[in-house]
Amino acid sequence: MSQVEESIKVDVPVRTAYNQWTQFETFPEFMGGVERIEQRTDTLTHWVTKVGGVQREFDAEITEQIPDERVAWTTIGGEAQQAGVVTFHRIDDGTTKVMLQLDYDPEGLTETVGDKLGVVKRQVTGDLKRFKEYIEHRGAETGGWRGEV
Repeated sequence: MSQVEESIKVDVPVRTAYNQWTQFETFPEFMGGVERIEQRTDTLTHWVTKVGGVQREFDAEITEQIPDERVAWTTIGGEAQQAGVVTFHRIDDGTTKVMLQLDYDPEGLTETVGDKLGVVKRQVTGDLKRFKEYIEHRGAETGGWRGEV
C-alpha cells in the first residue's frame, strides 16, 4: 500500500467546506480523473474514473462521517483498492484546513511506476487546489448531508 497526505487552507467556514465535501456527485467538477460519482445510499457511492487513459469503476463505502469533522471511506468492490479520510480543521471563523489522507494499492506496472513518480500525490494536490477554487468562488456549498455514520 502507498499513502498520500495533503492539506490546504480554504477561505470558507468549516461547515461550508464540510457540507460541500459531502456532495460527492459534484466531485467531477474539481477532481481530475473523476468522470462520475453516483450516491446510491447514505453510505455507498459508485465511482467511474479515468486516469492516464485507464478507466476504473468501483464502489466506496463511507465508514465514518462526523459533521464538520471527518469523512472516511474504503473501496468495497470493483477495480480499485483504496481507503482514506478527509478531516476539517477550524483555523478561524472564515478559514478551514482540509486534510486528506489516502491509502491505495497501485495495480500493475504502469500504476506502480506512476506511484514511484508521485503521480497520485500530484493528483491529490491538484484536486485540493481545485476544491479550494471551487468552494471559494461559489462562496457557499451546493448542499450538505449532516447525518452521522
